Amino acid sequence: MPIESDDLEPRPVLAAPPNMEVMSVGDLEHYIRQLEHEIARARAMIDSKGGARAAAEEVFRKGG
Repeated sequence: MPIESDDLEPRPVLAAPPNMEVMSVGDLEHYIRQLEHEIARARAMIDSKGGARAAAEEVFRKGG
């Protein structure tokens, strides 16, 4: 399996999750919405990178 440039870059340090014990129900619901938004952004980025990779592989399959 070839090494990809993403594998060579250091992983970002994620912030510690908030203490949910002290959060209200409304705050927890807001936090969930934020997390769902971040998940959607991450999935879109994965799709974007997968599409670019597939296009590049197709170019090389055709011989440039």
